[in-house]
Amino acid sequence: MLKHRLLYGTLMTLFFTGIVIFDGWMDGSLTASAVDKPIQATLLFILVSVLIIPAQLELAKLAAAKKLTIFTPVSIIASIVFAGTWYWTQLINGPGHPFREIQLLRYFCFTSAFSLFGLLLYQYFRYGSSDVISNCGASYFSIVYIGLLSAFILGIRIDFGLWPILMFIFVVKSADIGAYAIGTLFGRHKFSPNISPGKTWEGMAGAAATAVIVALLFAAGFDIMSLSCAVIFGFCLSFIGQLGDLVESMMKRDAEQKDSSRNVPGFGGILDIIDSPLFAAPFAYLFFMFVIAG
Repeated sequence: MLKHRLLYGTLMTLFFTGIVIFDGWMDGSLTASAVDKPIQATLLFILVSVLIIPAQLELAKLAAAKKLTIFTPVSIIASIVFAGTWYWTQLINGPGHPFREIQLLRYFCFTSAFSLFGLLLYQYFRYGSSDVISNCGASYFSIVYIGLLSAFILGIRIDFGLWPILMFIFVVKSADIGAYAIGTLFGRHKFSPNISPGKTWEGMAGAAATAVIVALLFAAGFDIMSLSCAVIFGFCLSFIGQLGDLVESMMKRDAEQKDSSRNVPGFGGILDIIDSPLFAAPFAYLFFMFVIAG
C-alpha cells in the first residue's frame, strides 16, 4: 500500500505540475519576461472541472449508502460553475477591474441562489414532495463541499500566480505523504481513533515536518514569502490538510465505506486524493492574501 501510494502520488504530482507549468507558459505567467494574458489558468480550470465529475459521483455513492440522494446532473454543473468563480470574472471585467471583489461576491451569491433553485426544480419534476429536505440538503452540501472549495484553488492560481499554487499543492500533498509514511512506519499513538484509526500523532509530526521542508524550499527557490512565513505556512497547512482528510473520513465512516471508490491504487478514489487540498484551499488563499498581496 505504501509503495503504491508513493508511486501513484508521485506520478499524479508530476502530471499536475506539468499541467500547471504548461498552463503558465500559455498565459504568460511562467516567467516575468513574458506578457501576462488577460485570461489565466484555462488548463487548470479544465482539469478541476474534469475532476469534479468523478468526485461528485463518489460523494453521491457515499450519500446513497445513507439513503440520501444527490442530484448529480445539477450538482456537477453547479460545482463547475462555482469552481470557475475567479475564472469567469476574468472574462467579465479582468483582474485589474476596480470593483472585482464586489463582482466575485455577487457571483458567489447568484451561483448559490440559482444552484438552490436548480435543485428544487429537479426535486419537483423528479421526486415531487418526497424527501425534499434530505435530497436538496445533501445535494447542496455536495456543491458547496466540492464546487465552492474548488473555487479557492483557481483563486490562488489567478490572484497570486503559478508558483504559489504549486507551493500550496506540494505542501498539502507532501504532508499527506509524510503523515502516511511516518504513521505507517512509526505510528503508535492514535490521533482520532473513533473517526480514523489509522491516523497517529507520529504521522501528524511527519506531516508537519515534511510540509515545512517543502514550504521552505519553495519560499527560498521562488521568492514567494519569507522563510519565517514559510515555516508558519507549512506547519498550519499540514494540520489543516489532515483535518480535511479527517472530514472525508467522517463521511466515509458514516456511510460505512473504507474508500470513496477503488479507482486509484493506493488512494481509493478522487475524493481521497483531493480532500485535503479542498479543505485547505480557503485557508491558503487567506494566508497568501495577507502575506503576498497585503
